[in-house]
Amino acid sequence: MKKHLILGIFTAILIGGCATNPVTGKKNLNFVSNSELFPSSFQQYSAFIAENKVITGTADAKRVEAVGGRIKTAAEKYLTYLGQAQYLSDYRWEYKLVDNKEVNAWCMPGGKIVVYSGILPVTQDEAGLATVMGHEVSHALANHGAQRMSAAQLQQIGGAALGAATSGKSESTQQIFSQAYGLGSEVGVMLPFSRSNETEADKIGLTLMAIAGYNPDDAISFWTRMSAKSGAAGTPEFMSTHPSDASRIANLKSLIPEARATALKVGVIR
Repeated sequence: MKKHLILGIFTAILIGGCATNPVTGKKNLNFVSNSELFPSSFQQYSAFIAENKVITGTADAKRVEAVGGRIKTAAEKYLTYLGQAQYLSDYRWEYKLVDNKEVNAWCMPGGKIVVYSGILPVTQDEAGLATVMGHEVSHALANHGAQRMSAAQLQQIGGAALGAATSGKSESTQQIFSQAYGLGSEVGVMLPFSRSNETEADKIGLTLMAIAGYNPDDAISFWTRMSAKSGAAGTPEFMSTHPSDASRIANLKSLIPEARATALKVGVIR
């Protein structure tokens, strides 16, 4: 009875937890609304900014702000084109350059963008920055943070359901099933889910970059430089949250014509 109850709850949550994303038009697993997510996101962002050295007034800092502003405007134009202008009404855009040697950048839900100074030698110019910032903003627009939180919750529920289903078996059998579920759900579901998020952010980011008036071909140049910096050795793609550099570059090349065509329909920012 217990395992049937948990299975029923699991199924109900799975069916009821799907929402259509206004940017992609796809139904995705999402238990968390922006009204719930944004306040926490803004608090975490404020805490991070207070605890880290923000670079202001320099040419690099001004470049981050300028590119961030163009990507923001591109996002607004794109959502308006999609008939979803109201979707960004609760966004509170900010773009900060932070003194950190790590080659990284991120965008929290609600439009809070941070670029680490360590990535600037790889971005090199505005187009390189637009590639990175467009990609990170796309994660926020596509609700990838909320989706990953929802997937993690579902993974925990699935573990509980497995525990109930194997409760009558020996301890060693339960352990074998538990380990198999943990590895299978991570490699077979969670990692591909994260890789699909990255690929989706690449596609949307390329479109935002083109609408913002940057040449999407420059995204290939950036990722080629990033690949050279990371080196040939690395985690196999099937064990990684990100697609391999070769897969990403090949995919981006195939998406450039579509990004350009969409930008022409939406209107390129000059």
